[in-house]
Amino acid sequence: MLRIFRFSSCCLLLTVAAVLPVTLSAQTVDTIEPALRSQIDRIAAQVLQQTGVPSASVAVVQHGKLVYTHAYGQARLAPPLAATPQMRYSIGSISKQFTAAAILLLQQQGKLSLDDAIGKYVPGLTRGDEVTIRQILSHTSGYQDYWPEDYVMTPMLQPISAQQILDTWAKKPLDFEPGTQWQYSNTNYVIAGAIVEKVSGKPLMDFLTQNIFRPLGMRSVWNSDQDKLTQADATAYYRHALGPLRVAPKEGRGWMFAAGELAMTAHDLALWDESLLAQSILSPESYRQMFTEVKLKDGKGTHYGLGVEVLDHNGHRSIEHSGEVSGFVSDNEVLIDDGAAIAVLTNQDAIGAASTIASLAAPVLVGASGNPAEQQALDIYRGLQQGRIDRSLLAPNLSDYFTPEAVADFQSSLAPLGEPLSFRQAGQRLRGGMTFRAFDIVYPGKHLHLTTYTYPDGKLEQYLIAPAE
Repeated sequence: MLRIFRFSSCCLLLTVAAVLPVTLSAQTVDTIEPALRSQIDRIAAQVLQQTGVPSASVAVVQHGKLVYTHAYGQARLAPPLAATPQMRYSIGSISKQFTAAAILLLQQQGKLSLDDAIGKYVPGLTRGDEVTIRQILSHTSGYQDYWPEDYVMTPMLQPISAQQILDTWAKKPLDFEPGTQWQYSNTNYVIAGAIVEKVSGKPLMDFLTQNIFRPLGMRSVWNSDQDKLTQADATAYYRHALGPLRVAPKEGRGWMFAAGELAMTAHDLALWDESLLAQSILSPESYRQMFTEVKLKDGKGTHYGLGVEVLDHNGHRSIEHSGEVSGFVSDNEVLIDDGAAIAVLTNQDAIGAASTIASLAAPVLVGASGNPAEQQALDIYRGLQQGRIDRSLLAPNLSDYFTPEAVADFQSSLAPLGEPLSFRQAGQRLRGGMTFRAFDIVYPGKHLHLTTYTYPDGKLEQYLIAPAE
């Protein structure tokens, strides 16, 4: 758990930011265009319906500013309590980017370097004189993950200290030579948190509050490693197989620390996203290092920077991360060159509804249009839903294929489905002197597969739809 979901401080001090009241008026924002709001609402509501996840809280940034917050579903099932934007959810491993930012702030202050050996600050760890801070922040160190499971094991119900985690997992032989592989490991961030506390002389939460949360006005932040969320916040849920939703167990104190201790509203996570877009907390050089993909010693990419994934979605650079702790899954995507972001928090673990909502909404948010072939395929699809097809686009064989019976069958089977949540090209290759393309069409509870063949002159030789296998 405490991980990227794609398919904790040992001090007992609660920070000022963790106990400030969160008001509905401060957390509710709605200046988004109505059409865009409707699309995001539809995506979130239908993904919850499809997955059975109790609730989601969503915050949207557009043109560098927070424009929309909304919550969907039930934050608590018994007694029923509707989700609202002022409720906090644990964000899990999204916490890692805050820990990485703390390290970068200390580097800016001249108190450490990313290329320092970790043993300079945390003695006694396996090959601590060789592994660097940069390697622990980028998951290229070789330290074994202390929590890869997607459930809370019995020992984790008891409290633990950061030092106990390090004594158990960071003193084992490395899983690989430092810098030669990428392997996600929460242990790396326990080390990072220990370094922040050693160098700053402050508990990690205090350092983050002083340097990040308070300057950004993130008033809802809560240290969920030390204290369970309140009755006014979202309740954590899990299920056994396809059984009923049950209240998730709470981890013992200390297990999350710098790897995943933070809880907050989607609104306040979006304030952090605003700062990433504006580069307002760190120096430009620190943001450059944070957002740059770390390469392995053989030159291979990792798609990971410092506490963030570094990805490209159809030409849109995305700085993102997801997170999971007991009863919660989150996803945060920042389209760094588009001035846009979406934060999604959900209250059921071991299921990717948050990432699904974010991945479906992000292209809508930036107005990302498909490539010409994708747009043409979608236009034909919409036409067939209405019982019509533009035969000027078709080669003779495909025009013959679309008999009145075929067009009627397309219309009767596709029209009831309505507008898809997502229509994306999934692959392309050459065959038979034509370009073959595959498209994924996603609906709540239904996934269709479209295949086309196109001649060099642009005429279509095939347009077939079937249920995805």
